[in-house]
Amino acid sequence: MEALRFQVVGEAFKKKPLDVKAPNERLRVGEQSSGMRPYEYFGKKVFNREKMYKYLPKQVYEKMIDVMDNGARLDRDIADAVAAGMKQWAVENGVTHYTHWFQPLTEGTAEKHDSFIEHDGKGGMVEEFTGKLLVQQEPDASSFPSGGIRSTFEARGYSAWDPTSPVFIIDDTLCIPTVFISYSGEALDYKAPLLRALHAVNVAATEVCHYFDPSVKKVTSNLGWEQEYFLVDEGLYAARPDLLLTGRTLMGHDSAKNQQMDDHYFGSIPERVAAFMRDLEIQALELGVPCKTRHNEVAPNQFELAPIFEETNLAVDHNMMLMSLMKRVARKHGFRVLLHEKPFAGINGSGKHNNWSLSTDNGILLHAPGKTAEQNLRFATFIVETLMGVYRHNGLLKASIMSATNAHRLGANEAPPAIISSFLGKQLSELLDHIEKADKDNIFSMDGKQGMKMDIPEIPELLIDNTDRNRTSPFAFTGNRFEFRAVGSEANCASAMIALNSAVAEALVSFKKRVDAKIPEYEKKLAGTEHSATFHAIIDVLREDIKTCKPIRFDGNGYSDEWVLEAAKRGLDVEKSCPKIFERYLDEESIQMFESLGVMTKKELEARNEVKWETYTKKIQIEARVLGDLSMNHIIPVATRYQSQLLKNVENMASVFSVDKAEKLNARNIKIIEEIAERTSAIEKGVEELVNARKLANKIGDEHDKAIAYHNTVEPKLDEIRYEIDKLELIVDDALWPLPKYRELLFIR
Repeated sequence: MEALRFQVVGEAFKKKPLDVKAPNERLRVGEQSSGMRPYEYFGKKVFNREKMYKYLPKQVYEKMIDVMDNGARLDRDIADAVAAGMKQWAVENGVTHYTHWFQPLTEGTAEKHDSFIEHDGKGGMVEEFTGKLLVQQEPDASSFPSGGIRSTFEARGYSAWDPTSPVFIIDDTLCIPTVFISYSGEALDYKAPLLRALHAVNVAATEVCHYFDPSVKKVTSNLGWEQEYFLVDEGLYAARPDLLLTGRTLMGHDSAKNQQMDDHYFGSIPERVAAFMRDLEIQALELGVPCKTRHNEVAPNQFELAPIFEETNLAVDHNMMLMSLMKRVARKHGFRVLLHEKPFAGINGSGKHNNWSLSTDNGILLHAPGKTAEQNLRFATFIVETLMGVYRHNGLLKASIMSATNAHRLGANEAPPAIISSFLGKQLSELLDHIEKADKDNIFSMDGKQGMKMDIPEIPELLIDNTDRNRTSPFAFTGNRFEFRAVGSEANCASAMIALNSAVAEALVSFKKRVDAKIPEYEKKLAGTEHSATFHAIIDVLREDIKTCKPIRFDGNGYSDEWVLEAAKRGLDVEKSCPKIFERYLDEESIQMFESLGVMTKKELEARNEVKWETYTKKIQIEARVLGDLSMNHIIPVATRYQSQLLKNVENMASVFSVDKAEKLNARNIKIIEEIAERTSAIEKGVEELVNARKLANKIGDEHDKAIAYHNTVEPKLDEIRYEIDKLELIVDDALWPLPKYRELLFIR
């Protein structure tokens, strides 16, 4: 069947079915058979602290550690020494080129490779890499999305080394993580505003920590992402132009069996997939990505990889590296990786759950309950102020994870709803309610994990967490961190982390300002009492904030229609239109927050929204063009060919049998012939309407209004056309159907 299908696809998509009998032949198992343990691979291709200690002079090494750990300003005087050490290490590892590796507003990464070679002035060549080349480069800024900040005739932009994220090697190239800014200083990437947001939350959280522990010097934002993805056979992928050009299937009827048996989730990993995962993990570990977890996800052909928690900036870089690496490794194993949030209709899509927390330089997790009243007051403070940030900017947080692709996933029954709320669990909810109402001398303390004994002698006592889990909550508390579940699979985590860390930083700044204002008042009237003035001021402000942010707390079913109505009553953002959701970036409170924290200016925010609206339009535009082409050049010709075969059969039956018998025998064929005519006519009409809607929308000059028009008039046509095509798929001869079907795409053989 596969061979027949590939024959009718056309020359551009012909491909032999994959040989699935010898998966290990595609394995890069040289290392695997060497007997090395996973930790022995870790960091082999990273210029980490171990390499820095070996290749840098002691004084330079100490200055670099001060920059990385304490935020000290990078001294250009040491750049040449650092560059020399990096080059020596790189050359020893076969490197010939270097690149400034950055994250423009394309959701991907960018790199321009330069060789180490230079003229030696004597007619020969030498290898050279200076501090100047390490610290700064000038990539063309006019060809990247800039939202109007850069024009074609204003090409200059700068990439600048981020020393807090280690340099690494890909193939023969030394990759240097950098920020990317315009000639006039505006950020044109995700890393620059992320670093600013992380600095803002560090300063704000450290000052609040001093109420409880004056020795705290630094607060770090931590991130542990969970990357979901699909794998499909490369041959089948090549035979699906929609997958190749848009990342998702624009047509395709449900497979009779998909995920309804719940047999794929946590099931045995298929042999070929396991080989891919081993290869991927080895190469990821070499790049310093601390891979921890791998498993089958809910949908067939869907899988997940998750690392150990890291500092947020590094975690974001590692996720971008991993997504690129996954695509490279998959092809060696005869697969293609799909990172689109909803590549297949009717089954689960893919997200990237962002587990986020704050911790101090002395090892305290600020979102973890403690053992004393004071520790739990600190815990409650950071929980409540996180909720305050999420409540005040719930629309912005939704905008930070929204995209044309993630819009297909949010609100579906396997993903968080398109309304930001927070699940806390019974025990934490009771703690906050108690603080709000109880006597100050009777602070409620959180219990640790409790034991649960089972009536099976062989099974040991289980430790039960102090919260359950709510998979419908976009922002759920999970014991010592929050899980921001709404982030999309192919998204850059930085977008969500910029908004979240900024929102929490603003809440903490406001909290400290109000507490400091109350302390003098209590100092006058509480001399000699058990609790300090600071304690009473903190409780007062916490009580105010617990009441204020209560609308964001929701422990129920986020999928219910009742919740949508309730959320609107609570004042939460319930908008579902992707282009309109982006407007939250330009709300007055959003601009004020970003500018007051030094994260982004109004000009940068306006430019980014131009990029978001333009990107949304282009993605829907591409999908519309692809669907129109497939409909007219693939589906309708095949359907009419089958219709002609049926008509010929009807004629033959009429020539053999009597009129009455032929009419009876031909009833089914005639019914199918009529249905094909009706559905192909509907498809042709739908494509014509789709083209006209696109033409009208393209005449709109304003990017915001154009995106709205594409959402309202173009995108709905895609589903209307798809409906007719999917019905045709059920009746047209399977041997003629031009595209691999879901039953073939979704089950790895």
